[in-house]
Amino acid sequence: MLTSFPDSLIPAHDAARLRTLHQFAIVNTTPELVFDNYTAWAAQLFNTPIALISLVDEDYVWFKSRTGGPDINKLVRNESMCSAAILTDELVVVSDYKPESCSLIKPDVAQAIGLNFYVGAALIASDGARLGMLAVIGKEYRVPSSAEIEVLTRLAELVTQTIELRYRYLAADQAAEWEDAQHELVYALDENATLARYLITRSQRIDLTDPEVAQLIARRLDSVTKVLRRRLG
Repeated sequence: MLTSFPDSLIPAHDAARLRTLHQFAIVNTTPELVFDNYTAWAAQLFNTPIALISLVDEDYVWFKSRTGGPDINKLVRNESMCSAAILTDELVVVSDYKPESCSLIKPDVAQAIGLNFYVGAALIASDGARLGMLAVIGKEYRVPSSAEIEVLTRLAELVTQTIELRYRYLAADQAAEWEDAQHELVYALDENATLARYLITRSQRIDLTDPEVAQLIARRLDSVTKVLRRRLG
């Protein structure tokens, strides 16, 4: 399964996109627990060994958070699938990765970690700029269900809102308030992770096509949404 990409890795509007990205002052910053909780939960929900939050800068793709995979915090832009993924309006799905899956990037890194399945939802700022991706990565061929695509897209929206919330507090010199917001979000995400572990124990994996499971996950997503809406006003 292939996603169609443009001819260039650098979109025409990249300068404006980069201005928005840099405004958030989050590129190449230290790990923060709330973002690590997002990727941990994404890996659980999609039954994949790797999940990450990437930020596509001018020359590098920076990983704000990573669950699983190599212990690296950045890749050269033309070595990361995430840099190609921001180019398209659609959710990016590569179910059977080969070098020809995306000619815009070098296949070396993907092949080194055994990437065979990549699904990424863009982190889209309020002005439409694509900051990066929330992606889940596996080593076995699979095609995501519509239920999985819906959940990943919603998770990406929550990550983007959390980036915006972080910026609002830190730009206003309210570091303590950001720490408090992180604790509240982490508490909600920890409850989600507990549910995910229960579902995995019960059925060996999480099946988002199961209506009962989907309803439980939707409620947990709602709990995080409520925190962000209240905090963002």
